[in-house]
Amino acid sequence: MNILTRYLPKGRHYVIGAPFLWLFLFFVLPFVIVLKISFAEAEVAIPPYSEVFSYVDQVIQVTLNLGNYIFLSEDELYWAAYLGSIKIATVSTLLCLFIGFPMAYAIARANKEMQTVLLLLIMMPTWTAILIRVYAWMGLLSKNGLINSTLMSLGIIDSPIQMLNTDFAVYLGIVYSYLPFMILPLYANLVKHDMTLLEAASDLGASRFTSFWRITVPLSKNGIYAGCMLVFIPAVGEFVIPELLGGPETLMIGKVLWQEFFNNRDWPVASALAVIMLAILIIPIILFNRNQQKELEGRL
Repeated sequence: MNILTRYLPKGRHYVIGAPFLWLFLFFVLPFVIVLKISFAEAEVAIPPYSEVFSYVDQVIQVTLNLGNYIFLSEDELYWAAYLGSIKIATVSTLLCLFIGFPMAYAIARANKEMQTVLLLLIMMPTWTAILIRVYAWMGLLSKNGLINSTLMSLGIIDSPIQMLNTDFAVYLGIVYSYLPFMILPLYANLVKHDMTLLEAASDLGASRFTSFWRITVPLSKNGIYAGCMLVFIPAVGEFVIPELLGGPETLMIGKVLWQEFFNNRDWPVASALAVIMLAILIIPIILFNRNQQKELEGRL
């Protein structure tokens, strides 16, 4: 017993330290590198940027270039890209919520055997690479695709409808791709609800809608927040879907990042874009954590 007591604190530190080491290696360290590049200047070299830290004559020199951030603040193109990304991500998140909540509610109220089958059907599309699924939507939405061909053969339309390379296609692709990330946390929350609360409300004369709005929705708040975060955060920086399904007027920050990194090879400006995007995403994360802390304080 004494031996176990002696080695237990060390084992506890190792277990707790493992996720922190993971975050440091794959989040903090890459972010520091990107932040450093954002203060450099673009150069025709390999790598294509100047050194921020230099050691000359036994003196460490730090050269911080703020011009990248000033350039981004003055160019309306980048402001439009940020606003467009936030708009598309917000609308897509709300659509996922309105579609995913009834689906999660239906799964949570199904019998145990059916719940497993329904959850499997929800997760199965995620087992296929997103690139393949987006290419499938390109075939469906094109002018010669299955949807237009079916509508024309039924006589509903006379000419093909322009669906591909539009904002509609981008919203459709994002909602289709991220809907499971909204349904799963909602289901995990809804399946734990105490059904006797709804029965008590019904006994007191409340309608089904009143019981749902006054009891189910407030109790689902944590699941709603978690699902919205899981959809909104990756949707803001989405690149594949707007690139393949969107048109030239569909401007999102992920697409601009790709162009700056690989087409213009302006790594400092692209890094500054990424830093600002991460700063924007930190805001909803902080709000979510603050809400979680309030919930825990309320339980205590």
